[in-house]
Amino acid sequence: MSDASPSGFGKKRLTLIVAACLAGGLVGLAGVYGIAALTRNAPDKVAQSAGGDVNCQPAVTLAKTIAPLARGEVAAVNVAKSPLMLPVLSFEDGNGSRKSLADFRGRTVLLNLWATWCVPCRKEMPALDALEQKLGGPDFQVVAVNIDTRDPDKPRSFLKEIGVGKLAYFADASAKAFQDLKAIGRAFGMPTTLLVDPKGCEIGTIAGPAEWASGDAVKLIEAAVKGSKAGG
Repeated sequence: MSDASPSGFGKKRLTLIVAACLAGGLVGLAGVYGIAALTRNAPDKVAQSAGGDVNCQPAVTLAKTIAPLARGEVAAVNVAKSPLMLPVLSFEDGNGSRKSLADFRGRTVLLNLWATWCVPCRKEMPALDALEQKLGGPDFQVVAVNIDTRDPDKPRSFLKEIGVGKLAYFADASAKAFQDLKAIGRAFGMPTTLLVDPKGCEIGTIAGPAEWASGDAVKLIEAAVKGSKAGG
């Protein structure tokens, strides 16, 4: 006999309800913790043709050197294993002028994409501000790019409310920078953070938040900056 009985339909309906509840739970977790937290262990999807630039080989060598420092509060940082020149990521500064990642060539950059609707993004902003205060200068800068697409005043107000004052303000209301990184497998959710060498090459990537003001983070960044300078 086929499973067309009332009890059979009931079992199928129960199965669909359970599946829907599980899916809803994942969506809820994504909203609270950031989508990246659910995909932190996603495999490297970058095709060699996407950025296998020989000019970025020194960044891979540096990444291997500092890999032992990706521990503790920054243990989730995935150091680069193949050369990747990051795409031209465009955004605006606080005055509305167009900027891109290329404008920061010559210094090591911690590029962070964040949004006010992302709870872990909001929590890590003070730490990013503290990191900029401690290490920011000619050789290093935290570039935090807001990707809120609706109210442009909301992120500014939020940063002011929590006392963030050292970070320069950058925004991409189109969220294209996120999509460009997603296209090369470097953005799965929010927050997304990349450690970039002075040539624009990936040193490391982390999907999800980190305690950027911690001793572990400072040691990692300092080693990256020192290594980048030594490598010319």
